[in-house]
Order: sequence, then C-alpha cells, then structure tokens
Amino acid sequence: MSAASDRPRIAITMGDAAGIGPEITVKCLRHPEVYEWCAPLVLGDARVINQAITLTGADLKVRPVRSAAEAKCNYGSIDVLDYRNIDADNLKMGVVDAKNGEAAVLYTKEAGKMCLDGDAEAMVSAPLNKESMRAAGYKYEGQTQILGELCGAKKYGMILLLGDLRLMLLTTHMSLREAIQKVRKDRIISMIELAWESLLAFGLECPKIAVAALNPHAGEGGMFGDEEVKEISPAVQECVARGMNVAGPIPADTVFVRARQGEFDLVVAMFHDQGLMVVKLLGFGEAVTLLAGLPIIRTSVGHGTAFDIAGQNKADHKNLLEAIRIAAQLAVKKRRRTA
Repeated sequence: MSAASDRPRIAITMGDAAGIGPEITVKCLRHPEVYEWCAPLVLGDARVINQAITLTGADLKVRPVRSAAEAKCNYGSIDVLDYRNIDADNLKMGVVDAKNGEAAVLYTKEAGKMCLDGDAEAMVSAPLNKESMRAAGYKYEGQTQILGELCGAKKYGMILLLGDLRLMLLTTHMSLREAIQKVRKDRIISMIELAWESLLAFGLECPKIAVAALNPHAGEGGMFGDEEVKEISPAVQECVARGMNVAGPIPADTVFVRARQGEFDLVVAMFHDQGLMVVKLLGFGEAVTLLAGLPIIRTSVGHGTAFDIAGQNKADHKNLLEAIRIAAQLAVKKRRRTA
C-alpha cells in the first residue's frame, strides 16, 4: 500500500448518527481496496463509529484524530476526525433528533471546508436525515444546498451516475405545478452549460447531451403543451449555436432508452420524478450523486438514512463504496490535470 500522501485524501462524513450512515461507512472501510484508491478520513463521532464496528462485527479499530494532518489512513484502523457531538450512550436508532441533525450538518460543512482548504481532495457523504436537520433549524433542501452556500456558488446542480447513464435534474424537490413553472429558457440553458462543463471535466472531449421534453410526445407542436416550443427548443438551439453538442427536446418515454444505449452522455430531465423513476427502476440504491458547479469534488449515495433498518446490520454499503471509488477516481484525474 502506498503512503497516505500518495493517495488522494477523501473526507467521508458519517451522516446522521441514528441512520445507516455509520454502519455503511464501517462496512466500506473493511474493504482493503478502499485504501488502495484513497486515504479515507471519517468526519463524525468516534464512539458512534465504534458502535457500528461492534454492530457489523468488523475486524477494525477506531483511531480518533484532532486534525487531518494526524491521520495515517492505513487499513485496519479507521481514522476519525472526532467531534464528540453525539450522545452515544443514549443514541436511539431510527429516531428523528435535532442534535443528530445539527451534527450531520456540521460534518458536511467541515468536510467542504477541508476540500476548499486543500486538506482533502474530495468528500463523500453518507446520508443525513432532512427531518432531523430541519428540527435543528436548518431550511436546506439537503446537502447540495449546504455545500453550494459554503462555496458561494451561484450555479450548481447534481449529476446522478448509474453505470454509463448520467442524469441531471432541472428541478428537484418541489410540487409538480411549481416545477412546470420553472421550465424556462434561461434556466435550461444554465443547466445545459453546467452539464457540458462537468462532462468536459470527466474527460469527454465532445460530450453529447440530450434534453428531455416536458409533455407527452414533446408536445406534438403545441397540441399537448407549449413549453417545448416556447422554452425548451429555443434553449437547445442557443446552446447548439454556442458550440455545444445538444439534442432535444426528446420525448421522455424514449430519451433514457437512447441514452442507455450509448447515444447520449447525459440527459437533462425536466423534473424530479421524470428522472428519478428511471434511475430507481434500473438500479434502486445503486446511483451515485456528484455535485456539479462547485470548486470541490463531492459524491454521495443515492438513498436516505433508512431509519426503518438502522442499527440492525441490514444496510447494503455498495452504493457508498461506489461513491468513494468515483470520488477517488475524480481526485486522481484532477491531480493529473493540475500537474
């Protein structure tokens, strides 16, 4: 195994202490190959991670550290940047708790700061619980908004990765009525630009982007809705005029099939369920999310805290394992570009 300095340091947040985050973090770090990919450093509470080790029966030890500089990142012991902010002795698994929500937000912010300061080359997020976060007084939709605010980014979004299928959402957590109102030319152009820049960062020289239609049959020239004629098509045409390889609007009942067959490198979906139902049908619990438009590399799982099975040693960690692999891969690519 190479020295920690030779491997990209990845800050891994353990997420909500009452969820499956600590469990799947431990399950990932019992894989020796993780330590070949990167130098992992967990941000959380060492006592909670120790409880997760006991739960899973992993042959690992916890090594609390006070700073990233102290971390050795060697297989067999989990380096934990220990905030000691969880009442581990009275922790109730699967229960909404404002204190756990507060702690999870802190881990996310601290990992983001580490990346901005150069103490980590990427971060990976285990899930936090939105109810616990809001009980703590935060109004964020999720970790995307936390990091967007931290980085001072005006334009950012989320790419979902499922094998070779890549997806971006024009709108996320809002009513369908509100989402339709946000299908506007300027917003679509901004998302296509973000997708284009992100794919170039992946190393694709001339990526091809598909833009999904909003209405059935792409509106049939205005018969079933005019968003395609008034907003989506003009946005696509303007992006093409700027030199981007973009096609659309393409009916949503065929665009994902074509993308899966390799015709497109990424699809921009118009609203949350239009894209997420495809991803979850093809690979429920397998999709990895990647933030685009931020000056840091951040991946996360495509699932939540799973309070219903928390503390039962039933959680599948493969999604988080893939998020770590992709983060390490992107960090290495960034090193090479910088060099």
